[in-house]
Amino acid sequence: MRTAYTSDQIRAAELALMARLPEGTLMGRAAAGLAAACACVLIARRGRVYGSRVVLMVGSGDNGGDALYAGARLARRGARVDAILAGARSHQGGLAALRAADGRAMEFAPEPARELIDAADLVMDGLVGIGSSGALREPYGTLAAFTEDAPGVVIAVDVPSGVDASSGRVDGPVVRAHATVTFGAYKNGLLVDPGASCCGAVELVDIGLGPYLPDPDVAALIGDDVADLLPKPAPESDKYRRGVVGIAAGSDTFTGAAVLAAGGAVRAGAGMVRFASFEEPVRQVRARWPEAVTTVLSPGAGGVLDGVGRVQAWVVGPGLGTGPEAHAVVREILATDLPVLVDADGLTHVAGDRSLLRRTGPTLLTPHAGELSRLLGVPRERIEAGRIEHARRAATELGATVLLKGSTTLVAEEDRPVRVNSTGTPWLATGGTGDVLSGIAGALLAGGLSCYDAASCAAYLHGLAARIAAAGPGRAAGRGRAGEAPIAALDVAEALPEAVRAL
Repeated sequence: MRTAYTSDQIRAAELALMARLPEGTLMGRAAAGLAAACACVLIARRGRVYGSRVVLMVGSGDNGGDALYAGARLARRGARVDAILAGARSHQGGLAALRAADGRAMEFAPEPARELIDAADLVMDGLVGIGSSGALREPYGTLAAFTEDAPGVVIAVDVPSGVDASSGRVDGPVVRAHATVTFGAYKNGLLVDPGASCCGAVELVDIGLGPYLPDPDVAALIGDDVADLLPKPAPESDKYRRGVVGIAAGSDTFTGAAVLAAGGAVRAGAGMVRFASFEEPVRQVRARWPEAVTTVLSPGAGGVLDGVGRVQAWVVGPGLGTGPEAHAVVREILATDLPVLVDADGLTHVAGDRSLLRRTGPTLLTPHAGELSRLLGVPRERIEAGRIEHARRAATELGATVLLKGSTTLVAEEDRPVRVNSTGTPWLATGGTGDVLSGIAGALLAGGLSCYDAASCAAYLHGLAARIAAAGPGRAAGRGRAGEAPIAALDVAEALPEAVRAL
């Protein structure tokens, strides 16, 4: 599992470690790791460090010192290193080390700085560190803009300047790095968008913080974690032991949502799918997924769920509609004490009547930012800018586990680290993929996973299946995005067995 922390947590760990070490040891470790990573980039780009042109963008803080000491190491290997001193002051030890290694330093001036950056093989961003928040001030903002079209490789020191290390917020100009070399532990902002999209490849340098770190603020499952959590059939398993998931989805207008949610559950390994809806979506699901046991609902006649049969978890909402008949279905399912996943139109009903969430069973809500906006009464733009904050708030305020969909999918539950999903591809931004995700998570809930684990594993599998589908037949499980092609939601469902196999 990859764990991440706020800037305050990192600072406290650094102080505890520094109290046990000679002065300057921690910065020396960071600079050594940074210089080694930059040397690897230069060798890959030019075949050697000697003769490479390196530019350091140096701010007033410790990140500027890290950059200066790393630059001195590269200069001793024959690189031409120029430092642009952009802060009100500079780290004097680092500056002396750079000059002793025949590196050069200049105060910021726009045109000379632009010329150096345009001629560099590698630009090191040491403007601000993890203690910075809000928009970059000048001249940092100008230097960040200079890197946008720089021909060299841009390496961020610890965190890209302009990214809030604790939240991933970006409030103005930002350095969009090709890679980020971070020290001691991952920071939240390196894993959560919009900050994560500015980091490029992230390399962690161990500087000894491990024993001093608290419980993580954020965590990201890796493949082994998901493989350990997934329900696995035993020799004595039958369809009931493997989990029976009920799905109430689709309408005469949105039959596709029904087919996709059912497909996600079938392909994710549910022991049985009981599908309950109105006549047309039931007909479509019968035709596409003959494995599903179907029931036509009659919301106006007695118990809405009469005749569905026993289930171990419910999925309600995808394409269900927002009228009174759909509301009756949502209300009756949420009145059970079973685990319930609420998505799409189900969330609209809940936003209009939050008393529906006063229940004894576990609840998993799977909104995108617009749906969470309606649930919390917060503008969508604020949610997008502060995804961790609002996912946490929703989990606490609504008394549910919250899977916030988007470019970074988050899973929040009160008093637990927010889980960040590390799989996926931009090709997932297409209609119906959320319905497939609901089916996957519903199957895992029925298989016995908690809402927290079911949501986390479902997001991972969903993203991995999308990479496999986008890579095409015979390709590896999506290691990167080169060569990927557009996908449809059903492609994701069909790729789920291969995603499980890959784990």
